[in-house]
Amino acid sequence: MYGSDGSLEAGAAERERAVVAAVRQRVGSSLASWAADKDLPVAEREARAREMIADALAELTRNAIAGGGEVLPREAEARIAEAVINVLFGLGGLQPLLDDQSIENIYVNSHDVVFVDTVSEKGKRVGPVAGSNEELIDMIRLAAARTGVEERRFDRGSPEVNLQLADGSRMHAIAWITPTPTITIRRHRFTRVRLAGLVELGTLSSEISAQIAACVLARKNIVIAGSTNAGKTTFLRALAAEIAPHERLITIEDTLELGLHKAPDQHHNVIALQSREPNTEGEGAITQAQCVRAGLRMSPDRVIVGEVRGDEVLPMLAAMSQGNDGSMTTVHANSTTGVFTRFATYAAQAPERLSMEAANMAIAGAVDVVIHLAKVGGRRVLTGVLEVEGFDGTQATYHKVYEPGPTGAAVLAHGWRSQTVTELIDAGADEALFARRWTT
Repeated sequence: MYGSDGSLEAGAAERERAVVAAVRQRVGSSLASWAADKDLPVAEREARAREMIADALAELTRNAIAGGGEVLPREAEARIAEAVINVLFGLGGLQPLLDDQSIENIYVNSHDVVFVDTVSEKGKRVGPVAGSNEELIDMIRLAAARTGVEERRFDRGSPEVNLQLADGSRMHAIAWITPTPTITIRRHRFTRVRLAGLVELGTLSSEISAQIAACVLARKNIVIAGSTNAGKTTFLRALAAEIAPHERLITIEDTLELGLHKAPDQHHNVIALQSREPNTEGEGAITQAQCVRAGLRMSPDRVIVGEVRGDEVLPMLAAMSQGNDGSMTTVHANSTTGVFTRFATYAAQAPERLSMEAANMAIAGAVDVVIHLAKVGGRRVLTGVLEVEGFDGTQATYHKVYEPGPTGAAVLAHGWRSQTVTELIDAGADEALFARRWTT
């Protein structure tokens, strides 16, 4: 089953998974208790675990020799030891994929049907991440129990879970309402990013970057729109990096993903709030809307909502229009103008049941700038910028500063209003950036 160099041959992978399970069983509670001992540094816990795993493998080798069985090659033992460590300290069979920096997204359709998107290839099939679907569910439960602010349920009563993994990736898992348990992991390759870095990646031009940075400094309320995987969260991080370090920020998310509170050198004063699901009795839920309202009582300089998906839109708009200038959020929308419809729909579905007219009035009084991102030819680009002007009695009025050009990337449309140009220059933008033209 093994080549002369210890490489895997037919049937060896299944045997190694069995040995991984056997080693875990032999190590037992001692390994689990050491791994859970928070008083021990992670490096020491892992070192002790590796010693116990090595002892267990040595015992298996002695038994194989005594019984005339096949002895594992050293290369196979090394793979097995790493697999046990990954189960204990990482995410089992998923960990090697998470450690591969070329992988952007991971799609687990069942334990042995797994695809990844890499920097250069989409939908590449890779090997199994677990020995069975039952093992895959155990892996998800383990992740739900030890990641995030608090343990999250994953069972028949709560068949869906969202988590932020240790590396900042976002994991969604679902089971029992699908034929097999499934996992979707979205990687964040750029957890520390600035607008200048996105310019280098070709997301936007240096001219637009400087203008948007000035919007942040001028405390414009900004909404970032785009489809799934368009780069909204990364762009939001880049905007936040332009905020002065001393400002007090309150971030609100359903799954902690922005990570601004983990960058004290960049943001000194951050409180991260995360919504909470109900317990087994159906009680104790904390919605994003409640988090926003709580955040407003915490004297923030800015409120940042990771993504608006529902009735949190109303307290978010209230935060933007009641003194927390410079607040930001993201939303799923196919264009800059699509944001108005999406926000109005969420407002109509909220307990307050705002009419379309009332919702548009709230939007017009709160939002200053809308930015749209999209994937164009496999590359994430800024496609448009919209400036909100006001309210005409029935709907918000606006104009497009930049719009999609022939390649999809943003090109100058009507430019900024002259009043806005003055504000952006006062905030530090170079006057030469606006030399072409602007609206009145």
